[in-house]
Amino acid sequence: MTKPISLQDYIDGIRSSDKRILGKAITLIESKKPEHREIADQLLKEILPFTGKSVRIGITGVPGAGKSTFIESFGKYAIEQGKKVAVLAIDPSSSINKGSILGDKTRMEELAKDQNAFIRPSPSSGFLGGIANTTFESLLICEAAGFDYILIETVGVGQSETLVNDITDVFLFLKVIGTGDELQGIKRGIMEMADLIFINKVNPKNLSKAKMTKTELTRALQFITPKEKNWKIPVILGSALEKTGLDEIYNKIEDYISLKKKNGTFLETRKNQAQKRFEFWVREYILERAKNDHLLENSFMEHKKNASELLSNPSSEASDFVKKLLGK
Repeated sequence: MTKPISLQDYIDGIRSSDKRILGKAITLIESKKPEHREIADQLLKEILPFTGKSVRIGITGVPGAGKSTFIESFGKYAIEQGKKVAVLAIDPSSSINKGSILGDKTRMEELAKDQNAFIRPSPSSGFLGGIANTTFESLLICEAAGFDYILIETVGVGQSETLVNDITDVFLFLKVIGTGDELQGIKRGIMEMADLIFINKVNPKNLSKAKMTKTELTRALQFITPKEKNWKIPVILGSALEKTGLDEIYNKIEDYISLKKKNGTFLETRKNQAQKRFEFWVREYILERAKNDHLLENSFMEHKKNASELLSNPSSEASDFVKKLLGK
């Protein structure tokens, strides 16, 4: 019989970057079982002093932009520069059965083999925005394990890139050369959140078009205020497959983090992000309590039924239930 992993085993394994323990620790915090949640909370408290030293990089782009190829190539480049790289690759998962493809280790085979890299595919479980609801906590585990760069790959550009933006230090948008208007389909929101833009899959055949796209994007960015003072959002041409432009991206990320620290916004932004995570979990725990507390369950189901049958406005039903919940 396999010996259960103790809290100290988890802590020691994380601190020594034991990939097997890292994987099990993330599985632990993803679990919804009460006994797992309890030890997960203890684990996160114990490792917190060892977190905060990494650079958290969100990577998004339309399907087909080459996110996985970029992450593998960029990850290997960063390792060559002396960095340890963790990848939290969020796979699309069914909102019906929560199943997930979890194929990123196959797609990033070379990076996965590197002793200075750790790749963890996690199902999004239907969670809005293409990130798992425990991605932030997984990120903390990777930080405690000593990874310098933590790359978070989303499923694609969806409705809630803000969720990725809210847990990272740098937001990188991957663009590819297509047909027609190159700015068509790029929402203003994604442009406002992007800190860097990388036009991927550039080759000699489409170089001229890529340069035109860069000019158009650069012109459009003039009408958008960067998130960081004194930062001009760079548009970089390259190819993850051919490993071109990676050095520019790497240097720009370093420049951006240095600027944030100089401006005093690096830690301030992280504090704001942690506050948002607090508010997220307050909502999660209240909802969980409402669903599972036998004293509240009947009331919860009644208001839910009224909302679903449109007997009343769903917002009003929610408000009435919360008043009962809080005794007000």
